[in-house]
This record gives sequence, structure tokens and C-alpha cells, in this order.
Amino acid sequence: MHSIFLYVWGMLVTTSYPTIDALYRATWQAIAKMYNEQASKYDTTMATGFALLSIDPVYGTPSTAIAPKMGMEATSLSRTLKTLEEKKLIERVPNPDDGRSVLLKLTKLGLEKRDLSKSLVLQFNKDIENRLGKHKLEAFREVSETIIELIQSKKI
Repeated sequence: MHSIFLYVWGMLVTTSYPTIDALYRATWQAIAKMYNEQASKYDTTMATGFALLSIDPVYGTPSTAIAPKMGMEATSLSRTLKTLEEKKLIERVPNPDDGRSVLLKLTKLGLEKRDLSKSLVLQFNKDIENRLGKHKLEAFREVSETIIELIQSKKI
């Protein structure tokens, strides 16, 4: 990894991530790699865990609501859902509130894998909070939410 040197207020600062987007991209890649390594121990993937976490464990979730929740394109999601069905993690059932759509419901195995995914995510969050402390984590959340809001509102 290349480092750059910056002078900030007369001080020499070294950083491997010269831009905010590079830092976020590298952070997300590290998180995704960690989750995939954890998931592989249970014969699954991060994408599978993320999809399972996006499905309501009690009532199911309309198939049309999953892609926006996950920030995915419909074509990528359809492959993921097909895999979940093949692995018997979800089933499609008619939506009682809308006869034109289907609900994705978790099977017993799907609920077990969802619970596992949830515990891994919560443990990661707990580990980060323990390492950084509540104050730094809250500052990180505030900065990240501000960036999201600025982009979504087209202010930058």
C-alpha cells in the first residue's frame, strides 16, 4: 500500500487512504472479506447472510422489498434468491395482502443461518465499540450519516 505525506497545520501526516471514498472502500472490502471468511466456516457467504437478515423472520418480506433494503440490483438479487431457495433457506409463498406478489419466508434452516449471521454482525459491532469506545463510534456514525445525507440530497 502506498502512503502519501500531507502537511496539515505544519505537521507531517502519513495516510494510506488519501480520500474519503478510498478509506470507505478499503474499510468495506476488509469487512466483506472478514464476513466471507466467517461465513465460509458455515458453508455460506456474506451475501447469503445479508439477504437472510433482510427478510422478516416472523412475517416474511415481499420479494419486491428486498432489493432496495439490500442496495442491490434486481438481477443480482434474483441469483442470490435462487441460491437461497436451492439451499432450502427460503421459500416463496403467496402474499395474503397482495395476490400479485410473493413473500419470501425463511425456512427452519434459513432461520438458523439468519440467527448465526445476526450473531456475527452483533459481535463485530460489539468488538468495534469495545476497541473504539462509544464516543468515537458515535462520531463515526455521525460523519457517515452526514455524508449519506449530503449525497442523497444532492448537496454535494
